[in-house]
Amino acid sequence: MVDQEAAMSAMKNPVAGPTGVSDFYNGKTVFITGGTGFMGKVLLEKLLRACPGVSKIYLLIRPLKGQDAQERLQQLLCSPLFDPLRKERPADLAKVQPIEGDITQPELAITPSNIALLTRTVNVVFHSAATIKFDEKLKLSVTINVLGTQRLVELCKKMNHLECLVHVSTAYCNCDRSEVKEVVYPPSIGPNQITSLVDVLDEDLLDSLTSKLVGKRPNTYTFTKSLAESWLKDNKGDLPVVIVRPSIVLSSINGPLPGWLDNWNGPTGIIAAAGKGVFRSMLGHPDKVADLVPVDMVINLMIAAAWRVGTTRSRELQVYNCCSGQRKPITWKRFVDLSFVYFRKYPLSEMTWYPDGTITICRPLNLVNQYLLHWVPAYILDSLVWLMGGKPILLRIQNKLSKAAGCLQYFTTQEWSFDDENVRNLALTLREADKKEFCFDVAKIDWERYIENYVLGIRRFIFKEDLSSIPKARKQISRLYWTYRVMQVISVMCLWHFLTLRYAPLRQLWVNALRLLVHLAKMLPFL
Repeated sequence: MVDQEAAMSAMKNPVAGPTGVSDFYNGKTVFITGGTGFMGKVLLEKLLRACPGVSKIYLLIRPLKGQDAQERLQQLLCSPLFDPLRKERPADLAKVQPIEGDITQPELAITPSNIALLTRTVNVVFHSAATIKFDEKLKLSVTINVLGTQRLVELCKKMNHLECLVHVSTAYCNCDRSEVKEVVYPPSIGPNQITSLVDVLDEDLLDSLTSKLVGKRPNTYTFTKSLAESWLKDNKGDLPVVIVRPSIVLSSINGPLPGWLDNWNGPTGIIAAAGKGVFRSMLGHPDKVADLVPVDMVINLMIAAAWRVGTTRSRELQVYNCCSGQRKPITWKRFVDLSFVYFRKYPLSEMTWYPDGTITICRPLNLVNQYLLHWVPAYILDSLVWLMGGKPILLRIQNKLSKAAGCLQYFTTQEWSFDDENVRNLALTLREADKKEFCFDVAKIDWERYIENYVLGIRRFIFKEDLSSIPKARKQISRLYWTYRVMQVISVMCLWHFLTLRYAPLRQLWVNALRLLVHLAKMLPFL
């Protein structure tokens, strides 16, 4: 039914003029906030590689740890993500220029001369700067996600040639609803009220009120993203604005480097720890949908959405839910199981234990597993390391993993229905060549192949392990496997022996089983 409606809508709104997506960016100047982040890097690389006619790309970069904006830009461009571009078209990297600033400061802390430069030249703005920490304090989350958006919009309204502003939100900004349409929902409390509270209240008092202000949402991240959307809708004026809402963003699915990622965010830290054998139990509903989406599909959607607005000259606020749950669902159990399959096929070096585990909705079982499989081994191993004069780290790691798992529980124990009709309609307006180059059709995801590359990406880009180390790691995992199985058998036998000592019927059953095994052993020579 939705496909039929999308087709009818596409017939009413055919391909947006004669300009292809890449051609639209010819001679354009782009301004990106959040360009040093995970999504920002992929956006920058894709624009340079797939839109070679782009004139200039300005990145808002905050000086950090003794590095100025230019130094941070050069460090960013040294990422393996840019290796293919560096080999094929190194001169294009010169199109990228830093704009020193800070999203938390008035006027973004951009100098007057740079503001004049941006207002005079920029055609397309991508706003992906945000704090994505689930446990961020409300004051900082509001400052970055809400006030930062307001300050950027003020700058955009001064731009003489702006054709589109793409605002990156999250599908979970409306996680207090089970069904989420591609519309902006009003929050329970207005963004201006919250910003006023942040201005006048002491931070400690604000922290004590956070849970009441956030309401049914699980954290300040989803709450402030909802506030930013609401403010944007009410105050965008005549700006051509698009809101893109990705769900849980993981590694890239296609070029230039399938499986590329550079952070521990979302489930990646948990999965990586499971691959090392130090994390084995997580609270979640095995049969609920894990709404995962590759980062490059999100970026392709953002680039295409800007093209659509720029070529149609639309001033209507458009919202896109970039999610996989409707068209290509995968459950949490399958995601976890496939991750283990490929961590055993491509094992990590120096594993602590054989990678295995489960995701369960039973809280008591998960609690028991955490103590027996996480904390007890961590205490034992850290004690041994301490006695040998080393530095214990497993308890600290388990503390971080426990905190990360706690932040994810809200999303692994529930399920949402994200409508994506606008995304489907946008896809129908693309040319065939653009559908391939800027693919955001989640129905084309092959989860097994994707998760295989995801695991290889964790191995290569997170742990910096070369493929040449796999044979040695496979020998190690083989030894761990047999040790693991032997310990399982011994544990079962010890438990059974304990039970048989206390209960006569079980003891007799145990004796009979042993007699049967002895009898079968004697009969083997005659079979």
